[in-house]
Amino acid sequence: MKKRALGFWEIWNMSFGFLGIQFGFALQGGFMSRIFQTLGAEKDAIPLLWIAAPLTGLLVQPIIGYLSDRTWSAKWGRRRPYFLIGAILSSLALFFVPHSPALWVAAGFLWILDASINVSMEPFRALVADKLPESQRSYGFVIQTLIIGIGTWVASNLPWLVSQLGVSNEAASGVVPMSVKVAFAIGAFVFLISILYTVFTTTEYPPEDMEAFEKEKAKKNQFIPDILNNIGHMPKTMKKLGVIQFFSWFAFFTMWSMANPALTEHVFQTPVPVESAYDMTDVAQKEAFNVANTAFQESSNSVGSAMGIYGLSSMAFALLLTFYTSKRRINRKYVHMASLFLGGLGFLLMTYTSPENLKWCFVLIGFAWGSILSMPYAMLSSSVDPNKMGMFMGIFNMFIVIPQIIAALGGINFVSGLLGPDAINAMTIAGISLIIAGLCNLLITNKNAITYQTEDI
Repeated sequence: MKKRALGFWEIWNMSFGFLGIQFGFALQGGFMSRIFQTLGAEKDAIPLLWIAAPLTGLLVQPIIGYLSDRTWSAKWGRRRPYFLIGAILSSLALFFVPHSPALWVAAGFLWILDASINVSMEPFRALVADKLPESQRSYGFVIQTLIIGIGTWVASNLPWLVSQLGVSNEAASGVVPMSVKVAFAIGAFVFLISILYTVFTTTEYPPEDMEAFEKEKAKKNQFIPDILNNIGHMPKTMKKLGVIQFFSWFAFFTMWSMANPALTEHVFQTPVPVESAYDMTDVAQKEAFNVANTAFQESSNSVGSAMGIYGLSSMAFALLLTFYTSKRRINRKYVHMASLFLGGLGFLLMTYTSPENLKWCFVLIGFAWGSILSMPYAMLSSSVDPNKMGMFMGIFNMFIVIPQIIAALGGINFVSGLLGPDAINAMTIAGISLIIAGLCNLLITNKNAITYQTEDI
C-alpha cells in the first residue's frame, strides 16, 4: 500500500503523546535518585535501585510490540489502545511515587511506572513507521524528538518552578518535599491529556491483507517462537545499531541514576546529609542537619533544571533537523556520530565546571540525546520488514535495556571505581561511553539505512 506524505501538523498530532511520555521519563530520570536519597539510599546503592526500569523494558516492549502488530480495531486502530492503557497506569504511578513512605515502596513504584511508560512508548515508535512513507521517516522521528525535547525541558524544571511559586522545598528527614510531589502530580495530568490528544486526533491504516492478518492473528502459542526466530534472524544493520545503542544507553543510564549525587556533591558542594552523623537530640545539631538537607534539596532542584537543558538543546537540534529533513536527505550515520561526540564532551567537562556553567555541559549532551531518539530508529525502520515493525522495535529495545541492566548490577560502580571513589567519576565514564558509541557508527554500511535512497539516486 502506497502511503501518502503527511503534513507537519498531522505528524505533530500523531507524535504529541510523546510530550506526556517524556514528562514521565524526565521526572523519573531527573528526580528518582533524589527521592531514593531522601528516603535514605546510599550513593553506591542507587544504580541497583534503578534496575526495575530496564528490566521492565526488556520484558514489556517485545510483548507490546508483538501484541500491537496483531491488534486491529476499526474504531481504535492498532497502536492507540496501548497508548491509552499505558497512559492511565503511568499517570497513577507518577502521582503516587513521591508519596512513598519507604525506599522499597519507591523502588516498587519505579517498577510500575517504567512498565506503564513502556506500554505507551513502544507503539509510538512503530506508529511513525506505520503511517509515514519511507522518505518521511527521518522527518517523523525528528518531530518526535522535538516534542520529547519540549517535554524534557519543561518537566525537568517543574520542581524548581513550583518552588518559585511558593510551594515548599523543605521537608523533614525521610520525607520528599512538597515541590516534588506537586511536580509529579502535574506530570501525571500532562501524561494523560497528551496521550488522549493523539488517540483522538490520529487515525491508522488497516492491515493491507485483512485475511492474512486474521490468519496470523489466529495462530496460538507463537509468541516465544516468533520472538526467538526474529532475534535469530535480525538484519545485520540492526545488530550493528545495537552496538551503538549499548554504549549510548549505558551513558544515559549512568546520567539518570548518578547525576544527582555526582553533581550535588562535586559541583554544588552540597552532598546529601547522613542523619546518623548528627545528634538529633541536640538542637544545634538538628538545625545543622536541616540546613544541610535544605541545601541538598535546593541544589537537587538546580541539577534537575540543568538537566532540563539537554531537553531544550535536543529540541533545538530536532527543530533544525525538522526543517532540513522536510526537504532534503541527511547522512544519518555521520549526523549521529558527530552528535554522540558532542554529548561525550559534555559529560567529560562536568569534572571541571562550575554551577553557573553546568548548563553548557547539558547543552552538548542534548545534541546526543536528540540524535539517539531519532537517527537509530530512522536507520532501523529502513532495514526491517514493515509487517513486523512493532516486534522489531520491541526487540531493538533489548539493545537499550541490556546496557542499563549491566550498569545497574554493578557496571557503573565497577568502571567508575577504576578512576576513584568520587561520584563525579561516573559522569566521566558516561562521556567515554558516548565517544565509543560515536566511533561505532563506522560499522554502519547499509546505504539505505544511512541515507534513504530514492529512485533518482
